[in-house]
Amino acid sequence: MKKILKNSLSNISGIFVSEIRESFMDAGTVLIFIVAVILYPMLYSIGYINQTIKEIPVAVIDQDHSALSRQYSRMLDATEQLKVSCKPGSLKEAEALFYQGAIHGVVLIPENFEKEILSRRQADVTVYCDAGKFFVYKQVYTGAAFATGTLNAGAEIKSLLARGSSWNEALNRVEGLNAQFFELYNPSSGYCTFIVPGILIIVIQQSLLVGIGLLFGKNNERRKFIVDGESVPSVTHNLDTVLGKATAYVVLYLFTTLVTLVLLYHWLSFPEKGSFWPVYLMLIPFLYAVSFLGIAIGSWFKKRVHALMFIVFISPMVFFLTGVAWPFESLPPLMKMLAYVFPSTPVIPAFIKLRLVGGGIHSITHEWIVLIIQASTYFILAVFSYRFAMKTNKHAELAKAA
Repeated sequence: MKKILKNSLSNISGIFVSEIRESFMDAGTVLIFIVAVILYPMLYSIGYINQTIKEIPVAVIDQDHSALSRQYSRMLDATEQLKVSCKPGSLKEAEALFYQGAIHGVVLIPENFEKEILSRRQADVTVYCDAGKFFVYKQVYTGAAFATGTLNAGAEIKSLLARGSSWNEALNRVEGLNAQFFELYNPSSGYCTFIVPGILIIVIQQSLLVGIGLLFGKNNERRKFIVDGESVPSVTHNLDTVLGKATAYVVLYLFTTLVTLVLLYHWLSFPEKGSFWPVYLMLIPFLYAVSFLGIAIGSWFKKRVHALMFIVFISPMVFFLTGVAWPFESLPPLMKMLAYVFPSTPVIPAFIKLRLVGGGIHSITHEWIVLIIQASTYFILAVFSYRFAMKTNKHAELAKAA
């Protein structure tokens, strides 16, 4: 038993060194394993570095031309969301500017606006938002709603003061409920803080799958898996091979993820509520699960290009199923089950809990269990997939030789 274990460790270490050397000798793998996993998240994040959309140009059509309508226009311009860039004379002119892309919203102040408000009657303001652009629509609507609410409150307070109420009485009647909002874990309410942490995990997973697929596709092209003679290595040898190769990929990615999840994360000024070390500990079973999955799939890639085609094909599915693009809780039950095929599904919420929320290891017990199950399942699948693929390649080579 001791001799078997010693031989097994020797095989694993030899395969580990060989796979590290193979990874650095292949230009395509270096590009994926090192360059892409660092540059792609950086380039992806630059577009969101401002976090929120501000100063969206809008047009204000003032048909009232009163002191109150001009005040409302200035209040719109004072919000951080909006910038009153022009004041066209008609809705037709504003429509032309909208279709030209010069503005992204239109606010129409009707005639008798001031008169209606001073008479304590409701005055209608029409806001046209570009709902085809979700974030632009949200900001235009939010800015207009904030300015309108502030103007309404001011008009109501002035009316109450004119009827003899004190300032505190008027303020209490207008603000019957004084709500205080605390934006936890995403203080800037930025889209970058919301989406990029999940994207980082998906990039790590997909790039690792692509790199493994490229290596296995190249080896299959060169028939490098074929051994001398007619025999196929034993299951024990396959265990050593899978462990050795997977450990090589894990070690490589433990270095590259330091750049992606530490330096890039800090550069983007994301909230850091917890230490990185629990995350680093969680990455080990995650990277092993992805590596075993990559070996199980990559064993069947006959050419390098097949790996790229397959991973590109499943990447949009991964992006959707892991809860980045759409809340995981809102997915149908069948799609939730399908999502757990990918190791990124439990890791993304675990990463958010540890880094953004500041929870400890105890907060990701469920995710740990899922990762261990995934890693164990994919290890068994990788061993038998690798063995069966070698046997298939051996028979094909013998048939070709005959």
